[in-house]
Amino acid sequence: AALPGPAPADWAQAPLDPAVRAVLVGFDEHFSYAKLCQALRYLLRGGSDCLLVGTNRDHRLPLEGGTGIPGTGCLVKAVETAAQREAFIVGKPNRYMFDCVVSEFHIDPARTIMVGDRLDTDILMGNSCGLTTLLTLTGVTTLDEVKGHQESNCPARQSLVPDYYVDSIADLLPALGD
Repeated sequence: AALPGPAPADWAQAPLDPAVRAVLVGFDEHFSYAKLCQALRYLLRGGSDCLLVGTNRDHRLPLEGGTGIPGTGCLVKAVETAAQREAFIVGKPNRYMFDCVVSEFHIDPARTIMVGDRLDTDILMGNSCGLTTLLTLTGVTTLDEVKGHQESNCPARQSLVPDYYVDSIADLLPALGD
């Protein structure tokens, strides 16, 4: 998306596709002010009949060496702020996607393990869906953080505690066999 003209009044007058009934915010390395303007215009035009959907709320994506880049949650928050409404999140930790998979593939939660490297998305979703959870310490989560949640009396913090943890996903390879 490009801004149609040099002034804000031009940006607000660009034609909109009448078929658009939803704004989906996902990871986009080309996110721009123009796209934010366009998303807001669709949401304002459609009101509550135009859905605002986000893929996830990850605030940071970890990189090797302890660094990171902004995650999709930053983009979702920008659109939510502009639109003054909350997005429906279809990805982790929301159970929506898991419920879709269960209905399609008849998965038994009691025989399913959620493996992930984030407490606030992977482990929270696994716990809220009744899955066994396994944290890999290769992402943004530290073992000290897990212990802090484990020792807390707060139910919300307890819901972030995994059943098991490993230093790396590679630690699981021996258990998987040849």
